[in-house]
Amino acid sequence: MKRKHHAVILLLAVILLMGAVALQQNNTQPTRYEVRFFDSFDTITTITGYAKSQEEFEEQTKLLQEKLMHYHQLFDIYHTYEGMNNLKSINDAAGKSPLSVDQDIIELLKLGIEMHRKTNGAVNIAYGSVLSLWHEYREQGTADPEHAKVPPKALIQEKAAHTDISKVVIRDGTVFLEDGEMSLDVGSIGKGYAVQKISEYARELGMDHLLISVGGNVSAVGAKADNTPWRVGIENPDLESAEPYIGSVELADQTIVTSGDYQRFYVADGKRYCHIIDPETGMPPEYVPSVSVLTENSGMADAWSTALFNMEIETGLELVETLPETEALWVMKDGGVRSSSGFEFHEKK
Repeated sequence: MKRKHHAVILLLAVILLMGAVALQQNNTQPTRYEVRFFDSFDTITTITGYAKSQEEFEEQTKLLQEKLMHYHQLFDIYHTYEGMNNLKSINDAAGKSPLSVDQDIIELLKLGIEMHRKTNGAVNIAYGSVLSLWHEYREQGTADPEHAKVPPKALIQEKAAHTDISKVVIRDGTVFLEDGEMSLDVGSIGKGYAVQKISEYARELGMDHLLISVGGNVSAVGAKADNTPWRVGIENPDLESAEPYIGSVELADQTIVTSGDYQRFYVADGKRYCHIIDPETGMPPEYVPSVSVLTENSGMADAWSTALFNMEIETGLELVETLPETEALWVMKDGGVRSSSGFEFHEKK
């Protein structure tokens, strides 16, 4: 009996010790934090994750913010920066001479060339001459809505004559645009590439449970701290609706990118013209209000969402079904949705 009594006491002691350890572990569980900033890619960046303290989280996200700003400057087509050859530098040197550039620019441009091939031209990073024309008219139309105009077709065609991506020459760490009137614009892939890179950098910093949102580009590094997936809302492209989201999708080590006509646009003669331009027509496409692409690489998702936005739904759906680990969801003009076979969409009730 005595031995049994001691065994019971020992068992209780072990249970109490285990409880104390579990309580201590729960007390040291990292806390969820969130930071926001607006200094890169002309949009709001939100980073949500876990750390032992707010100070630690802010120190880590500051490094991510600096890295994102670096990519913003590299891919900027409007400004140059001291000590850096960026995309504007390449455009300024078009038809003149090759320019030595950062390896990230080389990788980005190679991705753009690859996606031009895979999308049969629906994504074209050499389409800058036409995109800059639309940008000029959009800026003027936004500043003076009563006199907003659409670029003349003849002028669009004139600019489109200088968009041959084969004239982008990459050799020995240099980039050269053979056509002096062509220019690069990586709006279809640049932000996604940057988000992918800072997601990889976050892992290097030991940030294994993180959600990064840069405008319409959302990337999940791992799952939440409790190993449940992140739930991300898909925006409602209907600007007159009281519901900001049409539903949600769950992410863990994945990314979702949305391209749509509802964020950057202007109105001319009562018609809305968005910032995405179809390289085949030189005009904004009108198939659907938005397309979201779910996959593992943010740069690829960015490119595919742009390409699908520039395609008829049936064509895009058929294409997506051939892509490994890639799903897509289209929001229709009537508010309905269509999706590829593996897209798990949680519709808002």
